[in-house]
This record gives sequence, structure tokens and C-alpha cells, in this order.
Amino acid sequence: MCRSIKTLRPPITPDPGEDDIRAAALQYVRKVSGFRAPAAHNKAVFDEAVDAVAEATARLLDGLEVRGVRSARASGS
Repeated sequence: MCRSIKTLRPPITPDPGEDDIRAAALQYVRKVSGFRAPAAHNKAVFDEAVDAVAEATARLLDGLEVRGVRSARASGS
């Protein structure tokens, strides 16, 4: 689907930061909406979607258990 979205789970990306998560969310919303940048009348809903996807992504990464790897996000590092 979105080949430019990189895998964020350990060990592929050992410590994804908020910028990584936000970039992936933005790429996803761009792909789904078909807009690289929304028109002014769609900006609010576009930005809300990016925020929602970023939050869901952070929850997913925090909840994943990758055997043999402990996430820096989960350990609070």
C-alpha cells in the first residue's frame, strides 16, 4: 500500500520516536485520502486523522510484544 511507510517495531526500528510515528501517520492519511496536502476546507479533518492514526500507532507499538526484544517505549527509556 504505502511503500514509504517504514516498519516501526523493534528490532527493525529499535526506538521509534514521535517524529517517526507522526511521519508514518501522515503518509497513511495522504495515501488513503489521495491528497498530499489538503485544501483549506479539508485541513482540520486531515490533521485530526493524522493525530488519530499517530495515537493508534503509538498504542499499537506500546502494546506489541516482540519476543526477545523489549521496547524502549515500553520500558520508559
